[in-house]
Amino acid sequence: MPDYTALARELSASLPAMELREYEPMNTRCSFKIGGPARLMLLPGSARDAARALAILRAGDANVLIAGNCTNLLVPDEGYMGAVVCMGQPMSSLESPDGTHIRAGAGASLASAAAYAAQLGLTGLEFAHGIPGSVGGGCAMNAGAYGGELKDALESVEFIDEDGIIRVLPVSELGMGYRHSLFSDSGRLVTSALFRLAPGDGEEIRGKMRSLAERRRASQPLDMPSAGSTFKRPETGYAAELIDRCGLKGFTIGGAAVSEKHAGFIVNLGGATFADVTALIREVRRRVFEQTGVLLEPEVKIVEPVS
Repeated sequence: MPDYTALARELSASLPAMELREYEPMNTRCSFKIGGPARLMLLPGSARDAARALAILRAGDANVLIAGNCTNLLVPDEGYMGAVVCMGQPMSSLESPDGTHIRAGAGASLASAAAYAAQLGLTGLEFAHGIPGSVGGGCAMNAGAYGGELKDALESVEFIDEDGIIRVLPVSELGMGYRHSLFSDSGRLVTSALFRLAPGDGEEIRGKMRSLAERRRASQPLDMPSAGSTFKRPETGYAAELIDRCGLKGFTIGGAAVSEKHAGFIVNLGGATFADVTALIREVRRRVFEQTGVLLEPEVKIVEPVS
């Protein structure tokens, strides 16, 4: 059993500038509004600090969960007995090294990166403006919406590999596919991303972003806690269409429900538990498979309980 009290002391001594919290509630961070406390929460301010923190945690055999804005996480009600390394506000810088690129810290939101690009009159990130989540998380899952994916705008990504080395790889070497990348389900930690964009008209860019935001508001239950799309798009058709066809819109288990507005979303009606949501995911998958032969794959990252 890792000694998290001792690890907290070592982390504080080795990295005094890094923000470190103990028993941090996850239900206030996760967009589902579900989840008990994380034993340790680390918010590094640089790639070097993140690499050092990971080395200490791994040497101490700690359970480690890498997170961004926690918009795609479902955390158990009892919490996470481990260390959450969160790429948050301390690593959210945005800069433009030249006229066609922007560099974004892993903790920057995709919305802020898209807005920054628009401010500079650069086009190519408009689709990302309404995606909830961070640049780091977006790179890890190759986030996309409305016909665009991050791989289309990325030039390279800086990350910490499994050996604790800070590396940079071009997008062609990141294995980016549909909701997948070199960083998926691995010990690699994204620290920043370089986007390759194109000059455009600022007002047209902002107009496209407003139009996409209106489409999102009209079709998605943005007023209710969720983790966005619950399921990945199957090889044929769309998850929401299949779920709706099976008569599951509005279906509930406990405080969790299939959204009446968009069947691809599972929402927290108020007081939903980890068990409610996971049971609902299982039941939706079972019924859709029985009625259509399609086995839906969850897009939401379900954090399994650890002791």
